[in-house]
Amino acid sequence: MITTIVLIRVEPPMIPKAAHMLAGVEGVTEVYSVSGDWDLVAIVRVPQYDDIAHVITEIFPTVPGIQRTQTLTAFRAYSKNDLQQAWDIGVE
Repeated sequence: MITTIVLIRVEPPMIPKAAHMLAGVEGVTEVYSVSGDWDLVAIVRVPQYDDIAHVITEIFPTVPGIQRTQTLTAFRAYSKNDLQQAWDIGVE
């Protein structure tokens, strides 16, 4: 699976509606309301790079209130679980 993080700026009154609509999009696994320069963060997990283009450039623009997005495609995950497994290699 390809994981993409999408930072989203939304017209303030439209944030809840946009979040609910984005959460219903196929391939969007999580939507977070956040503080800072961005209003929402969506996590998109899809099997192919073409699917990212479809979700971000064709579906997201149909969501009312979205003003701007920035898309970050993840190359590798470094979670606590991944790091622990790396240290456990060869340990019995």
